[in-house]
Amino acid sequence: MLVGMPSNQEVNTMAILDTFYRFLSLAFVLATIISTGLSLTLTQIIRPLRNLRFVTIALLANFVLVPAAAYILIQGFSLDESLASGLLLVSLAAGAPGLPKLAELAKADLAEAIGLMVLLLVVTIIILPVALPILITGISVTFWDIASGLVFLILIPLALSLFVRARYQQFALTTQPYFVKASNYSLVGLIVLMVVLNFSNLLDLLGSGGLPASLILVIVSLVGGYLLGSLGGFDKLVQAFGAGQRNIAAAMVVATMNFGDDVVVIVIVYSLIALIIMIPWSIGLGKRANKPA
Repeated sequence: MLVGMPSNQEVNTMAILDTFYRFLSLAFVLATIISTGLSLTLTQIIRPLRNLRFVTIALLANFVLVPAAAYILIQGFSLDESLASGLLLVSLAAGAPGLPKLAELAKADLAEAIGLMVLLLVVTIIILPVALPILITGISVTFWDIASGLVFLILIPLALSLFVRARYQQFALTTQPYFVKASNYSLVGLIVLMVVLNFSNLLDLLGSGGLPASLILVIVSLVGGYLLGSLGGFDKLVQAFGAGQRNIAAAMVVATMNFGDDVVVIVIVYSLIALIIMIPWSIGLGKRANKPA
């Protein structure tokens, strides 16, 4: 066996961990969406979307500020084509399904978070197929390439859980805590597996500029979303989380269908950095909110 080459046992172990990671990703998305749908009404979700200022700030933060910051970082760190493509792809993919979980942990407005997620999902589905071929040469993305996974994994489960909440309120209130627990446990497993499976990728990006560029983009997105949110009279944290946590599911769909492993890696690395920063922050904010005045 060649020195430095992984053994068959190591390859099998990583394959098992990768399969488990995909299962936990699916479980986290579904449990989070269903638990939030069972706890809210459609009226609560639509309410913030009726406010033009809220919608305008959300669109500016996610589809102007974040892509502009990504472009500046690409130029500043002189990233190669694959890393630049990955960072641009991440910056244009908004509406992360984990947004309600962050809002829940931080004791932020959950209804606003879900309303923002749905808004950003719809706009992402429209913008990604249009903007990517303009910004990145050699890519072909159809509407359904992006929309299919988001529709089946997010919009349909959300609609069904809202229907159950409206028609069978007692059943919804009884079962909702179980989905919350499933969401929490799967999130912990996801964080651990993301570090284990992508530790070498993190090390590889240290000398390329991709890691610091991703880190700075997370921070700029969070701060920019927070500052813009403060202008709207709504929950600033929701706008900050919405801008900082990108839609990795949508980005991965496009990355795996149109690019190589280098682009996929930076998408994963960004998501890992975002989780490492935002989850402890949101938990700390939630604990502070629970303290008596």
